Amino acid sequence: MALLPDRKEFASGHPLGCHRRRVPDRTVFEHVLLALVHGSVYKRISSPGCSDRTIRRRVKEWAERGISEAVHVLALEAYDRVIGLELSEVSVDGCITKAPCGGQSGGRSPLDRGKQGLKRSIATDAGGVPLGLVAAGANRHDSPLLGPTLQAAMDQVGPLPDDVNANLDRGYDSDKSRILLVELGFTGGIARKGMPAPMQAGKRGVVERTHSWMNGYGKLRRCTEKNSTIVDFYLHLAAALVTLRRLIRRATTRYRWDGRPLHAASCDPFAGRP
Repeated sequence: MALLPDRKEFASGHPLGCHRRRVPDRTVFEHVLLALVHGSVYKRISSPGCSDRTIRRRVKEWAERGISEAVHVLALEAYDRVIGLELSEVSVDGCITKAPCGGQSGGRSPLDRGKQGLKRSIATDAGGVPLGLVAAGANRHDSPLLGPTLQAAMDQVGPLPDDVNANLDRGYDSDKSRILLVELGFTGGIARKGMPAPMQAGKRGVVERTHSWMNGYGKLRRCTEKNSTIVDFYLHLAAALVTLRRLIRRATTRYRWDGRPLHAASCDPFAGRP
């Protein structure tokens, strides 16, 4: 809530002199988290103190301000200070999910009989922490999304080290991808089409695991948003939560303090949720 502007309970200059109290941002954010976790429409998660229209207006406002991107950056900075991002190895991969309402980020899915779908391209560090995310139509190939995904990762964490190895699957096996990696200063571990996967294939498993974590959020499994800005808002919000969960679990086993719980789940505020 510190990223949001401080607003009064009643708007000054209202023509009638008074009106309904403004719903607190924290209350709305709790409803937004419910929408992200369960994937429910706003009308189903609304409450007497927070209507679906209020949630929709506030989400649009926060998305236009780039609030979730800023939260993702803060989560990455906290993880880097406490644990340390492993940026020597970067893995990139795409994942196709459902987008029944289509919209600006939707496209015909080749995996679901041509129905509308969403492709999510993610770049992670060697530990599976999501660094950069790009949303596109399900009919987009992975290879053209490589550049925007790596650029999104650099926008979130800053310049990457000079000796970074990019682990990619056969979907990126093209001269264009190799030229792009050379231009960005990456060394590429790309699986070749028609050949057994190289030994580096095990390093790509972290990004597939991260996609599994992201698919644990109902809003990402079945995205009903049409505005691409709002789609990016939920993607970065989910990435921030995934990063914080990784921070909690790794810090619990690495550091000791008085009253430290025996299991990471004991101090995980998101335990028990998808």
